[in-house]
Amino acid sequence: MSVFKKLLASVGIGSAKVDARLHNDSLMPGETLSGEVHIVGGDVSQEIDDIYMFVVTHYEREYDDKKVKEECVLVKHRLAERFLLKPEETKIIPFAFPLPYETPLTIGRQPVYLRTGLDIKNAIDPGDSDYIEVRPHPWMSKVLDAVKQIGFQLYKVDCEYNRYLGRTYPFVQEFEFRPTGKYRGRLDELEVIFFLRRDELEVLMQVDKRARGLIGALEEAFNMDERYVRFRLTAADAQRSTGELAQAIDQTIQRSLR
Repeated sequence: MSVFKKLLASVGIGSAKVDARLHNDSLMPGETLSGEVHIVGGDVSQEIDDIYMFVVTHYEREYDDKKVKEECVLVKHRLAERFLLKPEETKIIPFAFPLPYETPLTIGRQPVYLRTGLDIKNAIDPGDSDYIEVRPHPWMSKVLDAVKQIGFQLYKVDCEYNRYLGRTYPFVQEFEFRPTGKYRGRLDELEVIFFLRRDELEVLMQVDKRARGLIGALEEAFNMDERYVRFRLTAADAQRSTGELAQAIDQTIQRSLR
């Protein structure tokens, strides 16, 4: 019977189970993700070689004119070294580690989740996945609100492969706005990319002009109509009102259109 149970456990029947329980599943980039991992033994003793946690997201990449989704591991966190888990034994292991500042926001359908697993020799490794809500940092929220205030509407948010702009990871999260106010007819769209750090927020805006006439059409064909604008927001700047920030962004866009 013991040999039979070991055989069943090796294919995942009656084997150990793992469950990660988060203290808080709604965080901002840079905040600490914490909780406990509950491990319950199965019908037989099992050697646990490793306990690992991954924070995972997805981004899109273009291959042969087709977009495919690729997985990106944002964090790999090791919880414990090898130990023996006895039948029906329960172990609780606490964990805490920061979410990277580059973690994408879970706006729209962008997923960010915690994947927890046990590395068990000669067995199917049990695992558990928990989705995390990643909210905008207050500096990000202020920029997004300011852009809306000057007449833009957010219509698309996604993570795209970009080996030029990507820093720690091979992608950037793009916030795409369409003009609804005075820029309607002058701009096709406005794209905003955030690079958050502990003491500042770097903002990259791509101003995409609407093509006009032959010269405009040629500029658009060769992507010459897209201009990048960069600015930084520090703790002192964040004290300014949303209206003041909106005015500064508006002036920046105006200068890029000249």
